[in-house]
Amino acid sequence: MKVLVISHMYPSSFNRISGIFVHQQVKALINAGCEVKVVSPIPYAPYILTLINKKWKAYRDVPYKDSLENVDIYHPRYIEFPRGLFFDKSGRLMAIGIKKIVRDINKEFKFDIIHSHVALPDGYAGMIINQKYKVPHVVTIHGQDFQNTIYKSEKCKKQLFKVLDNVDYIITVSNKLKKIVEGESFYSKIVTINNGIDKEIIVNQFKPRQSDNKIKIVSVSNLKKTKGLQYNLYALERLVRKYKDVYYDIIGEGEYKSELKRLVDELGLVNNVRFLGKMDHSKVISILKNYDIFSLPSYKEGFGMVYLEAMAQGLPVIAVKGEGIEDVINNSINGFLVERENIDELEKVLEKLVLDTNLRISIGKKALETVKNNYTWEINSYKIIELYKQLLNKE
Repeated sequence: MKVLVISHMYPSSFNRISGIFVHQQVKALINAGCEVKVVSPIPYAPYILTLINKKWKAYRDVPYKDSLENVDIYHPRYIEFPRGLFFDKSGRLMAIGIKKIVRDINKEFKFDIIHSHVALPDGYAGMIINQKYKVPHVVTIHGQDFQNTIYKSEKCKKQLFKVLDNVDYIITVSNKLKKIVEGESFYSKIVTINNGIDKEIIVNQFKPRQSDNKIKIVSVSNLKKTKGLQYNLYALERLVRKYKDVYYDIIGEGEYKSELKRLVDELGLVNNVRFLGKMDHSKVISILKNYDIFSLPSYKEGFGMVYLEAMAQGLPVIAVKGEGIEDVINNSINGFLVERENIDELEKVLEKLVLDTNLRISIGKKALETVKNNYTWEINSYKIIELYKQLLNKE
């Protein structure tokens, strides 16, 4: 089975961790017997912009063809307007940019399936391209389409729904995303297949962190308001009044960092909170075992891969009710779910975990077991291949 993946989210020299989950899925599909080529379009960078902006120079430096862990990746250029201008036209512009490379690929690699990640622009580009090849077309919704694009404008929503009406199957990575479009004309084509993680990063045997009389809490995320890190800080401020040896590390960068730092100063948490900045994915995984609790009260999560990664290290995790990760977390059994923006509830759960070592161990063990048995890329790829087979057998 030959699969053409179209995804602007994919690791490259511009961003080594962007779309890492798409790459991990591609590797799992290959390991399961599929042949896969990846088309990952990059915004066209005019020479003049490369002289005045490092970002555009980095775009220009991405090679047109690359390979990552034996996966062939093609990086054709397409016109993208800054700040999301004319986003309703983005799919058509991407189609123009990738048309030639897809034609060239098909000469040597006659793909059976097109799998696009994100409906707009990638799925739209795939839809246009597929007018020539007429093969089954699957699109995966990761969150952006149903949590942002759908609300940008009526034009964007119209283009998004056009893709979804046209494709053969729609994969949502969580039931939360599926419910958002309940009742729409394409709803019957949606199937939920949760993301997974690499088996290699799942610890073989649960080992609680060695006690040093400190409780160490961690978050890993882009630093955005919707990630809810400010609520961790408010809850922490209450906790340290009673328990001095509670510490919180924040891993990641983003536009909300200055506000979070201001809040740390305002709440008197300078000695309890550290900002560790952005880290390579492998480093994040390696240090998670140095913590006791993972807390990310984010209220705009399509799924939330980082929760799985923390659970895979045996950490009890705290997330928000109604978000994508609710597919995975059974409240108070293998993790905790709190109400959105509810500092009181978050404080109570954190305090419970701070005070009860046995609870942390029990929840951590069940979290690890949940991920190991249900949420690997191997399991995810099996479900996707079964879906591919259904489509090919219809022909």
